[in-house]
Amino acid sequence: MAIEQMAMPQLGESVTEGTISKWLVSPGDHVNKYDPIAEVMTDKVNAEVPSSFTGTITELVGEEGQTLAVGEIICKIETEKTETQEAPEREEEQGTPANNASHGAGKDRSNKARYSPAVLRLAGEHGIQLEQVEGTGAGGRITRKDIQKIIDSGMQQKTETPKAAAVQAPQEPKQQQKQAPAPVLSAGDIEIPVTGVRKAIAANMHKSKTEIPHAWTMMEVDVTNMTAYRNSIKDSFKQKEGFNLTFFAFFVKAAAQALKEFPQMNSMWAGDKIVQKKDINISIAVATEDSLFVPVIKHADEKTIKGIAREITDLAKKVRDGKLTADDMQGGTFTVNNTGSFGSVQSMGIINHPQAAILQVESIVKRPVVMNNGMIAVRDMVNLCLSLDHRVLDGLVCGRFLGRVKEILENIDENTSVY
Repeated sequence: MAIEQMAMPQLGESVTEGTISKWLVSPGDHVNKYDPIAEVMTDKVNAEVPSSFTGTITELVGEEGQTLAVGEIICKIETEKTETQEAPEREEEQGTPANNASHGAGKDRSNKARYSPAVLRLAGEHGIQLEQVEGTGAGGRITRKDIQKIIDSGMQQKTETPKAAAVQAPQEPKQQQKQAPAPVLSAGDIEIPVTGVRKAIAANMHKSKTEIPHAWTMMEVDVTNMTAYRNSIKDSFKQKEGFNLTFFAFFVKAAAQALKEFPQMNSMWAGDKIVQKKDINISIAVATEDSLFVPVIKHADEKTIKGIAREITDLAKKVRDGKLTADDMQGGTFTVNNTGSFGSVQSMGIINHPQAAILQVESIVKRPVVMNNGMIAVRDMVNLCLSLDHRVLDGLVCGRFLGRVKEILENIDENTSVY
């Protein structure tokens, strides 16, 4: 028999951590490989995590409600293995930081200096010098449990140095801020618990606003011909295809076409470089009563307006039914948000990290417009609002991109095919 460790999986391209919302197993339960063992929430998806092994659950390391970094251990499973495989794994499992140190020369220490965000945070809060800690994880990696053992034993004072104390000192105001008293409640006030999904959304929005230097621009578009065309075919389309032909499908298609012509917009910031993505995968925001999900239309530039309309319908239904998968949420390169669906006429979207831009499609409203011949006419107008990451994009390329989206939309009429 051997003890295998299950790690927090990466449930999305840019996901770095997940919150265990519910365990589906208990210690002592037998599981087969690929059986679901837990529900995990990230800022992008709420998904079931399958077992990587067949065996018996021996320990649930992560607790419900606990947030763990990708790669951190969430549970342990006892599996059957050959005798030659069993011995070294038992030795690592039973070893402690103290006795592992005496045999360190013969063990793999390739991951010794790789620290998860949770380990760094916990060590910093307690003044623990990580270079003095012997890790029990794969390749000598220091786990959150290794740090917790030191904290529980009171040994952190022995490893703390003036340098460690100096690092810890600036964190004290943060700790005081976290402990600040809650707002005073008055009669009739209601306290609403923050769910795991809302916490994940808040964390991602905070990360986006603090890391990305947002800039913003807007352009108004005359969609009178497009509106008339869509309204003239929507009933026959619904009867033939079985789903609605929405205005939003036209906007997503226009954005995808413009992204192909301005590939710089389809980029991401990667620290010391900018990554220009080959595939055009459009993220769309879908809201429920208390949550926001961002599923992805893959290869949107290769799809017709009808194909995009079908995907919008299917993804929205998955959100309502709670059936979104991790794959539905992965790979987005640019976001188009239908803020006009609730009456907004102007807004500044927060960029969906790590993408470089988000396009807000506002309400289509009738307004008096001065035409080229000097006459005033009532037209169907819409504002397109673009938020951009100024590390990646500048006003010139964004203006040209938005102008191209405007041109595509203003040229949609009865001669345009949705198929």
